[in-house]
Amino acid sequence: MTTFNILTLPGDGIGPEVLAEAVLTLKQIASVGAYCNTPLPEFHIEEALVGGAALETTGVPITGKTLDNARKSDAVLLGAVGGPAWDKLPHDKRPEQALLKLRSTLGLYANLRPVRISGPLLAASPLKREVVQGTDILVVRELTGGIYFGEPRGRQGDRAVNTEVYSVTEVERIAYRAFEVALTRQKKVTSVDKANVLESSILWREVVSQVHKEFPEVELSHMYVDNCAMQLVRNPRQFDVIVTNNLFGDILSDEASMLAGSIGMLPSASIGGVKNRAGKPAGLYEPIHGSAPDIAGQGRANPLGAILSVAMMLELSFGLSEAARRVERAVEAVLEKGTRTADLAQAGEKVTGTHEMGEKVRVELERL
Repeated sequence: MTTFNILTLPGDGIGPEVLAEAVLTLKQIASVGAYCNTPLPEFHIEEALVGGAALETTGVPITGKTLDNARKSDAVLLGAVGGPAWDKLPHDKRPEQALLKLRSTLGLYANLRPVRISGPLLAASPLKREVVQGTDILVVRELTGGIYFGEPRGRQGDRAVNTEVYSVTEVERIAYRAFEVALTRQKKVTSVDKANVLESSILWREVVSQVHKEFPEVELSHMYVDNCAMQLVRNPRQFDVIVTNNLFGDILSDEASMLAGSIGMLPSASIGGVKNRAGKPAGLYEPIHGSAPDIAGQGRANPLGAILSVAMMLELSFGLSEAARRVERAVEAVLEKGTRTADLAQAGEKVTGTHEMGEKVRVELERL
C-alpha cells in the first residue's frame, strides 16, 4: 500500500487549533476504507514549526530543515502565521516570510481559492439571499510573482519601493491553469488586471488572450480590478473562474470569502509543477484566514476552512475525489443541522466551539 508523507505546519494564533481538527479528520478518513472505491493509502504525518512559533524557537520564520521536509512531502497542511508580537520585526524576519519562502521554494505558482455559498449559510452572508444564492467561484491567483517578489524593494531614504514584475512565462503558466480548470466547470474565465494604467497588466492581458486561443471552448472576458471588486458584491453569480495576479488575487479572494458568511469557511490550495508519488501536484493546503490572535486559545475559531482544505488535498494531491466529496458533504450536513461557530452564528443561535465543530463533522463522516 502506498504511503503518502504529509507535513503539517500549525503556525501561530488559531493555526494550531484549526489544524488539529483538520488532522483528526484526515486520520478518520484514512482509517475507514469504505470512503473510497479503492483502498486508501496510508498517511504519514509529520509536524514542524513555522512563522512566529519558529521564530521564537529557532530565530527564523522557517528553517532550512523544514523547507527540505516540505520538498520531500507529498503535500503540506498549514494553519496560519503571524501576529502582533512580531509586527515590529524587520521585513525579512516577519512570520509571513515563511509563506513566501514555501511558495518560492516549492514552486507553488497557482493559488486556488473556491468560493461556494452553502445553502444553510445564506443568512450569514452580508449580501441579500437573491444576490448571493448559487454563487460558485474559483479564484486562480498567481502566487510567486508580482509585487510581493519584485525587485527593487525596500526603503530608500524617505521613500519606500515595491516593484511589480511579471514575465511572459509566469503569466502563461497561470493562464493555462485557469483555462484547464475552467474546462471542468462552467467554461468561463474572467481575467482581472489594471491594463488601463499598469504596464505589467498590459502584458498580463496580452498573454492571457494569446493562451486563450488554445481553449476556444472557454469564454474569456477581461475586467479591471476595481470593477471586479464592485461586481463581486453586485452580481457574484456572473463569475466562474477568476484569474489574476498576486496582489489583486490576495485582495479579491478575501473580499469574495465574505460572500460565504465568514472567511473561516474557505479553503485554499497552492500548487505548481512538482509532482508527488501519486503523479499529482505536491501542494500546500491552508484555510485562507489569518492567525486571529484576538481569539487564539479560546476554542472559538472556525475549523471548517482547514477541514475543507483537507478535502482539496485529498482530491488534488492524492486523486481521492470520493473521499474529498464525503468531507464536503459532512461539512454541509453539520451546517444544515444548525451547528455554528462564533463567526457564523446569528443572534440567538447557539455557538459551537472549535473542537466540537470538528467532532460533529467526523460524526457525519461516520454516517455517510
